[in-house]
Amino acid sequence: QGEIAIFAPPSILSRKGEFRRIARSFGTLGPGFTRQDFAMQAVIKTGGKQYRVSEGDKVNIESLAVDAGEGVEFAEVLMLADDDNIEIGTPFVEGAKVTAKVVEHGRGEKILIVKFKRRKHYLRRKGHRQNYTRVEITGVTKG
Repeated sequence: QGEIAIFAPPSILSRKGEFRRIARSFGTLGPGFTRQDFAMQAVIKTGGKQYRVSEGDKVNIESLAVDAGEGVEFAEVLMLADDDNIEIGTPFVEGAKVTAKVVEHGRGEKILIVKFKRRKHYLRRKGHRQNYTRVEITGVTKG
């Protein structure tokens, strides 16, 4: 009666096994995790950020100097997963690449920055909209 059940992956509870936690997020390891039928997935690095992608995904990434409709290739692949095969790079997977097509360029939602000091007659308001490039992933290859 007095027992509490914790439903969390063991790696989160113990803070060990970082790669196992990443692999579990792909739905390929561990009890209680369902395997999804999916195409090859990858973790790519672009614009100082990391994105988990698979073929057919549309992702907003940091702005690229490429026209809409053109293709782009990401060679910095940190991890590949295909069914039960998981390949983790050191730091990148050799020969792996992700190809994508630029769909559009746009701007994100406005973020308001407010600086305020009470009783000092100080109030500054500023807005910011981050530029992004929307890409559609056309292929993930091992090489």
